[in-house]
Amino acid sequence: MRRTLRHLADGREIIYFDEGEDTPPRTAEDTRDLPAVAASSEIRLDPLTGEWVAMAAHRQTRTYKPPADLCPLCPSKPGKPSEIPESDYDVVVFENRFPSFEEGASGERSTLDGLGLVATAPGKGRCEVVCFTSDHNGSFAKLSPSRVRTVVDAWADRTAALSEIDGLEQVFPFENRGEEIGVTLHHPHGQIYGYPFVTPKTRRMLDVARAYSDEHGRHVLGDVLAAERKAGTRVIAEGRHWTAFVPPAARWPVHVQIVPHRQVPDIPALTGAERDDFAEVYLDVLRRCDGLYDRPLPYIAGWHQAPVRIDRELGWLHLELFSILRSADKLKYLAGSESGEAVWINDATPEQIAERLRAVG
Repeated sequence: MRRTLRHLADGREIIYFDEGEDTPPRTAEDTRDLPAVAASSEIRLDPLTGEWVAMAAHRQTRTYKPPADLCPLCPSKPGKPSEIPESDYDVVVFENRFPSFEEGASGERSTLDGLGLVATAPGKGRCEVVCFTSDHNGSFAKLSPSRVRTVVDAWADRTAALSEIDGLEQVFPFENRGEEIGVTLHHPHGQIYGYPFVTPKTRRMLDVARAYSDEHGRHVLGDVLAAERKAGTRVIAEGRHWTAFVPPAARWPVHVQIVPHRQVPDIPALTGAERDDFAEVYLDVLRRCDGLYDRPLPYIAGWHQAPVRIDRELGWLHLELFSILRSADKLKYLAGSESGEAVWINDATPEQIAERLRAVG
């Protein structure tokens, strides 16, 4: 893989990840007249839950469902410059022009209205866009195993780079796919968030892992993985280094966890063989997901990585994919119990979900 760092017209970084050394040098200039990024992210600590909430009102003006010929994630064409100056690319990563968190966010730590009750701070962090292919009509499921490996290498590169940023505590690569999920750009892409705090879900998983380790001397996800592989009831795909299974307490109508057989804290810690095997297993999972309802499945897929600076020994890297589509034409809505009290009710059992995914030919 060849890595090339360039800059866009407003100073944002753009990084090309090319699969072969024979790719022409990435020298195209961004010819657009762009004003500087004007982000105004702030975080506030909910005094009732102890969770940080981000306020990013500038994102109201972000690009919303442009026509295909004006897609900002496609390669640039004569007279139609985009976010990617080159006329073609393999995988590319660039700083989001409408970030939820931004390294240059201004302000000081304080409290709301100066009353000392609700802590506030600038929303310092980093948000990047990852384009998986230059093909506007493609999808992650249609990538070749070698291209998926390039994407994994890009995730690893960016996780390592963002982990060096002062004040950044967690790195979360993810993909939102499908209009039902809320996607506003149809080009195959994902994002990477660098948070200025450890997220609530990660804190909860770390707390559970710590308590389980104190009692049993082992990692809880390692024991879950061993149990799932032994039972086989919920396993839908397996490779030499990874197993994909429906979690035994699945929340979503389609819900899959892809777990490495070895405990590692994050993507950079994966070996080359583990990265290659992930590509094969993940493509198998995505093929089954798209065949489930005979239509492209809307989903969210995200990497659970250990925090950057604390409790890394408690982390066990894994990818989680889920969908709100409960039948070909019905969505699962997060209604009163889920949204109000975070108590989930699933309309299908994990065993039924796994059986349906395994049945996809």
